[in-house]
Amino acid sequence: MSTNVPQPNPEDQELDLSQISKKIGGFFEKINALIFNGIRFFIKNAIVIVILLVVGVGIGLFLDQTQKSYDSQIIVTPNFGSTDYLYSKIDLIQSKINEGDTVFLKEVVGINRPMKLKKIEIKPINDVYKFIENKTENFELIKLMAEDGDIKKILEDNLTSKNYIFHTISLQTNGITNDKATIQPLLNFLNKSDYFAKIQKISIKNVEIKMSQNDTIISQINNVLNGFSNMVNGAQKSDKLVYYNENTQLNDIIKTKDNLINEQASHRVELVGLNKIVKDDSAVLNLESTSAINGKLKFVLPILFIFAFIVYYFFVSFYRKQKLKLQQ
Repeated sequence: MSTNVPQPNPEDQELDLSQISKKIGGFFEKINALIFNGIRFFIKNAIVIVILLVVGVGIGLFLDQTQKSYDSQIIVTPNFGSTDYLYSKIDLIQSKINEGDTVFLKEVVGINRPMKLKKIEIKPINDVYKFIENKTENFELIKLMAEDGDIKKILEDNLTSKNYIFHTISLQTNGITNDKATIQPLLNFLNKSDYFAKIQKISIKNVEIKMSQNDTIISQINNVLNGFSNMVNGAQKSDKLVYYNENTQLNDIIKTKDNLINEQASHRVELVGLNKIVKDDSAVLNLESTSAINGKLKFVLPILFIFAFIVYYFFVSFYRKQKLKLQQ
């Protein structure tokens, strides 16, 4: 059985190659023309471009020196389950910044120069070790959640991270700020809550009661230990043998006393942190911001001015050509 397979025509192949070659040549010609027109444009408008460069650099240098942005950070601990309350307060302040509500920022929050505050946000400090330290239930919760998903995503999840102990409040200001003008008014505003103020009083009272009870138990344990010590000393003076029965659980009593002493130490430290609803642990102020275009306007403005001039030039050129076509 024979089949007739059409053979390619050499002339058709040469024609296709010729067309492709012409298209490639035309493309490079357009590129060359575009480069030439660009060079001619810059040569023709060299004076205007140099002026725009000088003006842009000059204005940029001035703004970089006078309109610097600074970042400040406050590490805080929300007490008495006030984490969600703290986050909502920060969101409220940011919304007022976005709205330009300087009256609220000055009269309600208490910031002296509200126009200087550009941004505020809060993020948790992801410290899982502090999260599970001496808290078996938190450790078991992390283990349970890790069985059904990526542990890293779980630790960074908003629901988990909000329960971390420490959080960072970040502020961005135009120009430098100070503790009196911004930080203290902000902290005072965050600590204004009648509900959490009541919880604070009750919590402090509970810790004090617990410490008082622990002191009483420690005193009772001391009496027991003193009594045993007197008994042993008396037996030694009278040259009588004293038989010690392990069932008296003396070691357990000493261990209990040690645990209570450690607990008392923890409570004293705890009381120091409970003096505020939102406890400020540390603050770093006025770190010069390197984000966005801060400090880079001397480079950005010249490019922006030249770009605007190019857009304007080609817009005018296009308009004139279209107008000439209509007239013809």
